[in-house]
Amino acid sequence: VQLQASGGGLVQAGGSLRLSCAASGLTSDDYAIGWFRLAPGKGREGLSCIKSTDGTTYYADSIQGRFSVTLDNAKNTGYLQINNLQPEDTAIYYCAAKVHYVAVVPGPLLCDILVNRPDQLDTWGQGTLVTVSS
Repeated sequence: VQLQASGGGLVQAGGSLRLSCAASGLTSDDYAIGWFRLAPGKGREGLSCIKSTDGTTYYADSIQGRFSVTLDNAKNTGYLQINNLQPEDTAIYYCAAKVHYVAVVPGPLLCDILVNRPDQLDTWGQGTLVTVSS
């Protein structure tokens, strides 16, 4: 499985972006995509997760309200919509996928695990840079 993240760029504070994560090589319709970011001088932060089969979504408390995660199953592409961007959102945004043992774990539990235990994800995209100017 390979992931291709895109959609980052330079945006003014208050603007919006939609990041994409295109998955290829999937052998099952049952998978989950997680979103993370790495900001300058900070550690990796888990943001959100979505499970393909039941549409379960999960958001970290720190981003509630401004971020929205969706998934186009036909295109095997996940999206992270970020509204009202702020300079502190400047970071490299990564998507990652869990493709093994997804069916046996309930969506809410799965996403909770994946966002907080990124070592449980199976494959990572290359990241896309988001820069927010004030």
